[in-house]
Amino acid sequence: MTRPNDAIPIAQVARPHGVRGELRLKLFNDKSTVLLGLDEVLVRLPDGTEHQVSVDHARPAGNAILLKLHDVDDRDRADQLRGAQICVPRHVLPPPEEGEFYVCDVVGAEVLVDGNPFGTVIEHRSYPTADALVVRDGAGVMWEIPLVEAFIAEIDTQAGRVVLRTIEGLERL
Repeated sequence: MTRPNDAIPIAQVARPHGVRGELRLKLFNDKSTVLLGLDEVLVRLPDGTEHQVSVDHARPAGNAILLKLHDVDDRDRADQLRGAQICVPRHVLPPPEEGEFYVCDVVGAEVLVDGNPFGTVIEHRSYPTADALVVRDGAGVMWEIPLVEAFIAEIDTQAGRVVLRTIEGLERL
């Protein structure tokens, strides 16, 4: 469950763009324009270290964004950031539309089946055919729950709760 200032990953550095330090970002939501108006982002490197960095400029490029960070002035330095996540505070994300939610708001949620506690959402996974929640049950067993109506009855981010219709047909991880 997220708080307003939690750092939320919204893109990943795919590769350098050009020779002057621009980064080509793969957006986790290719419709997002949040990065186009920010003066600062958190860069989370693959090793887990984080740095708050000023943004010189950002511009759309098809289904990606080209981002120029302060002090990243050449292709070699930009290439060192390949794989890094670009994060923003939760409060800068627009409110989700009716029936939608942000994955960051459901990680940590309690999962119920037939009104009984089942486990906790620990991760989100995205596949070409469907997204899924990874849930750790009370015995520590991991389950992958597809985000489809056949399994999900309700997601209430305000209450921190995911209600499942069934776990029949699911396999343990």
